[in-house]
Amino acid sequence: MTSYDVLIVGAGHAGAQAAVVLRQQGYEGTVAIVGDEPEIPYERPPLSKDYLAGEKAFERILIRPATFWGERKVEMLTGRRVTQVDPAAKTVTIAGGEQIGYGTLIWAAGGSPRMLPCEGADLKGIHVVRTRADADAMKDALDHVTDVVVVGGGYIGLEAAAVLSKFGKKVTVLEALPRVLARVAGEPLSRFYEEEHRAHGVDVRLDAKMAGFVGEAGALTGVRMADGEIIPAQMAIVGIGIIPAVAPLLEAGATGGNGVDVDQFCQTSLPDIYAIGDCAAHANDFCDGEHIRLESVQNANDQASCVAKGIMGDRQPYHAVPWFWSNQYDLKLQTVGLSTGHDDIVVRGEPASRNFSVVYLKQGRVIALDCVNATKDYVQGRKLVIDRISPDRDKLADAGVPLKELVA
Repeated sequence: MTSYDVLIVGAGHAGAQAAVVLRQQGYEGTVAIVGDEPEIPYERPPLSKDYLAGEKAFERILIRPATFWGERKVEMLTGRRVTQVDPAAKTVTIAGGEQIGYGTLIWAAGGSPRMLPCEGADLKGIHVVRTRADADAMKDALDHVTDVVVVGGGYIGLEAAAVLSKFGKKVTVLEALPRVLARVAGEPLSRFYEEEHRAHGVDVRLDAKMAGFVGEAGALTGVRMADGEIIPAQMAIVGIGIIPAVAPLLEAGATGGNGVDVDQFCQTSLPDIYAIGDCAAHANDFCDGEHIRLESVQNANDQASCVAKGIMGDRQPYHAVPWFWSNQYDLKLQTVGLSTGHDDIVVRGEPASRNFSVVYLKQGRVIALDCVNATKDYVQGRKLVIDRISPDRDKLADAGVPLKELVA
């Protein structure tokens, strides 16, 4: 049985960054990354944006060139899925029975797309956007598609809708809630993006009640709504979140539920096992200590650095301001902080100008900003979030007042 000093399960942003930082910090032990896809680590966000649009080749979204991993002596165990963890024996079992030993295990397995348990869910033509294979399957099918239904008005769904509408497809977005982005943004941002998509020809339907998929000869032909309407579709994209890939850890006795629970150092309740990235539930300082999972590149990278440095003896609690981004049409959205629990919203600038910011406050202090084509607000607003500033509300609402002037 092969064994490694550090075994990383998951070849996404978190797993790759953990290996990179270990080597940057001078770690000399053996390191391997186990990934269930055939590819070496690559960036995920472009899958619903640049890569899907054909604007970036796969080689351009690799996290590091192929030669990097060999030069840094990081072994890539691709196309392997871990099905079991034995904390006592310090081994993992791969589908098929192969066992691999470890000294320290870093679990960075991410999650799998949540699917719809409805009629017709197994029809050909229903897609998710999580892996390169998912995006490639969509690209390969596009020539035979005129109508697309996107189920879910979150960032993944809206980004895919923007790309497909640019390709000239007739796109319908179905959002079950009263507005898009309802779980992550305030109403001003939601209404802005609804209008933008509609202006680009996308049919955005809110409070949408879907009954199932319909098809012929095993292939998707439409989406049936609860009132009986059938929306034509040769392609459907389901973007309704992920299920954290933590079953082997929970079965091994780790605490958790919606993800695996980790402490301030990203350690699970199991000895010598850490968890990072989308699957790790942690108490976040920018959410009043609430236990949450963060699905972002920032969180993946920063938790990976926290763990790698801890292994090297520099044990520091995870404390990093969350940030996100989304590209739709010619709109660049940059978010800093977490708006969860906000009790006040201030809009800087006019949404109609397509250059504005939504500032979220809780008990008078700034907790997050959504900045649309407003990079200056994003850069200067970070300080307001990090220092929990309580600015003058009128000055905050005045787009002519730079945010850096409100820090003092």
